[in-house]
Amino acid sequence: MVEEGALTVKAYMTREVETVSPDDTVGDVADRIAGSTEHSGFPVTDGRHVEGFVSARDLLQQPDHEPIFKVMSDDLLVAHPEMDIDDAARVILRSGIQKLPVVDDAGNLVGIISNADVIRSQIERATPGKVDNLMQTLENIHGVAVSQDRREVSLAELTPTQAKVYADELEGRRYELDRGLAEPLVVIDNDGDLLLADGHHRVKAAARLDIAEMDAYVIVLSERVDLGMAKTAEKEDLYSIDDIAVVDYAHHPLVQKTKRLQD
Repeated sequence: MVEEGALTVKAYMTREVETVSPDDTVGDVADRIAGSTEHSGFPVTDGRHVEGFVSARDLLQQPDHEPIFKVMSDDLLVAHPEMDIDDAARVILRSGIQKLPVVDDAGNLVGIISNADVIRSQIERATPGKVDNLMQTLENIHGVAVSQDRREVSLAELTPTQAKVYADELEGRRYELDRGLAEPLVVIDNDGDLLLADGHHRVKAAARLDIAEMDAYVIVLSERVDLGMAKTAEKEDLYSIDDIAVVDYAHHPLVQKTKRLQD
């Protein structure tokens, strides 16, 4: 289930998708790939229904007259338009693919999401926007004055508010940290208690790199508040970043295989 307010695949996917037919020939599709600077393969559709995907590799050493349905891959990952964009990013990173066809409940192609689209979604969701929204929420719910500070925080002093992170996503955060590209954390200073609001993958990746402090946007509350996220952390026995579980990749319920759509 996608959380309310989450950004979904349909907000970033390309809706106009070039496709080929199962009855097209290897020679026809090879010519299209050779004449394109953008495509190294195409979704294969019968009408709008996704039947598979054909790449340049599938065409190698195949006779020009061979129909595409005989050489295409019919067992590929596809996403649903309502899938959370972060889950789509995880699928793309884990699988190593560059493009993920997007299908509706009937198996019809409605778009395609690429690794470039995923990167764009992350860039557009800049940390300052997250901080402003969180500050306004805290003010409205708790009626407390808040201020913002930018400083280095010790990871050892942070209380996490998220119980698990994904192992595959840690690799991306580690890559960013190695190259100085990681966003600052978002931390709430509740009368000296530092609650980690955003950046759980980053802190786990940083701990693996023996990084002791990280840059953070710190939201300082003017008085101590009984925060729901602090109660959640205590209920789940989260007292330090060591308590955040690292779990291996598990298929999102909205990720499917085209073969399942054809059954």
